[in-house]
Amino acid sequence: MPDQMLVEPLPAMPGLPFPPGGDTLAVPRHGHAMGALRATLDALGIADAGEMTWKNYETIMRVIEPLIGAGHSLRHFDYTHSAALQPGTVERLRNDYSVRLAYTEWGSPSLPPLLCLGGIANSARRFDYLARTLSRHHHVLCLDWAGRGRSGWLAEQSDYSFEGNVAQVLALIRHKRLGPVTLLGSSLGGSVAMRVAAEAPELVDRLILNDIGPFIPTERRRRRAESVARHYVFRHPAQLFHRTGAAQKNDGPVDDTVLLHNSFHQTRWSEENGGRVYRHDIRALQCYRDGAAQDHDQWDDWQRIGCPVLLVHGMMSDALQDATIARMMDKPRVTVLHVPDVGHTPTLSDPLHIDALRRWIVAPGALPADSVIGWSAGADRLLFR
Repeated sequence: MPDQMLVEPLPAMPGLPFPPGGDTLAVPRHGHAMGALRATLDALGIADAGEMTWKNYETIMRVIEPLIGAGHSLRHFDYTHSAALQPGTVERLRNDYSVRLAYTEWGSPSLPPLLCLGGIANSARRFDYLARTLSRHHHVLCLDWAGRGRSGWLAEQSDYSFEGNVAQVLALIRHKRLGPVTLLGSSLGGSVAMRVAAEAPELVDRLILNDIGPFIPTERRRRRAESVARHYVFRHPAQLFHRTGAAQKNDGPVDDTVLLHNSFHQTRWSEENGGRVYRHDIRALQCYRDGAAQDHDQWDDWQRIGCPVLLVHGMMSDALQDATIARMMDKPRVTVLHVPDVGHTPTLSDPLHIDALRRWIVAPGALPADSVIGWSAGADRLLFR
């Protein structure tokens, strides 16, 4: 099932109440996309995920994807991976080399910049819901890490280092000639964002950390690493839904379109495997696993951060501990937004959550220092159960 489906949207199917690709920027989360999914499943005569074929899956994604990702441009730039970031290569053989990195771009470059950084196995397209809404008032860029999404792969497994991620962010900022940015990071992206804010404070004027703090316990890191550092092949859509549904069981009350969108962009069709596989270089995840044998400690970075910080906390998270949050709140200009019924890294797809982030970016004092935010009503699950 080729991914060029996103370049040539499928014409409207009989029974759809509106055309794919219409103006959806103001549509609430449970509006057009979920309606399109229901109508398409009805038109195909599918009542259960077990009945779906990859051809059906292609049809469904052609219908709902233009309703979610409309408005973005996929861009690339040449990132130079320096010899200093190649610890696994014999020193005399180390040389700078270039890799094409991908990012999505939303909104006018004349608007204030917002740079979004995903987790260890995330695609930049995971931020589509947030980016589409905030692009009315911000120039939003979402980076695919090297070895993930639509970015190129690095030469050696050991090249996939934390320091390399930091270098990629700085390279994108330089490439786009951005002034001070708002950095939003989920999980690994938040850890990298803290390092950038600590080492280059002139480049960061606001910091949003999505369920990540300066400390992650070893047990949690090891468990996550073992889960992602494996090769999965999904030869039937139901297998993909089962795996991603299980992996996202703590994603909170989000509907099927969110889970379909995220799982689609996190995987790709593999002819040689006869199914969909994760859209990343497995060596990047294995390198992360190798480094997960100890606690992740960034308290030194945290002490050097001087800009306002918004911490989004999934209240079922096992990565962001209460003791970590309490210590973070000792620093001035830190705001904590607790999200119930969700685990590590809320999807940031709910309109209520997006609006809260928007208000904080405009005025960091707009939210209470410590508050809880709920969810929009009406999320439906037809496939991911």
